[in-house]
Amino acid sequence: MSAPDATGTITVNAAPESVYALVSDPAALAALAEEYAGHRWLDGASAPAVGARFRGSNRRGFRRWSTLSTITDAARDRFAFEVTSFGLPVARWQYDIEPTGEGCVVTESTWDRRPAWWRYPTSLATGVWRRAEQNRANIETTLARLKYRAEGA
Repeated sequence: MSAPDATGTITVNAAPESVYALVSDPAALAALAEEYAGHRWLDGASAPAVGARFRGSNRRGFRRWSTLSTITDAARDRFAFEVTSFGLPVARWQYDIEPTGEGCVVTESTWDRRPAWWRYPTSLATGVWRRAEQNRANIETTLARLKYRAEGA
């Protein structure tokens, strides 16, 4: 796989299982993320599992949009999903969790999967013209909130 377009890492003084429970729960993740605001499970799914799909609600200022996400990885050390919109690829989001003696190191990464011609309409819809730069800032915020919540602060 190619290098991610945006990534960030943080050390969390909490059990890896607790951190995984937060990043793999779309409802909990919505409370931590900057643009992602909520979800609705599809096709009878009710929990994270490979192949499960959910409709994601996103927001940035007055802008609102939805996406379709399919979970591709759901193991103790990795949670990931592929995002599409109107049947077109948008992004891959991935959370890697590496246990340490005191807790774990969490790396959040994203890959921009949009075809070149699809970037202008999606940037217009979201108001983000420098997606990689914005995602780096969003990841930093999400990881800080994850650390705060997981450590019970």
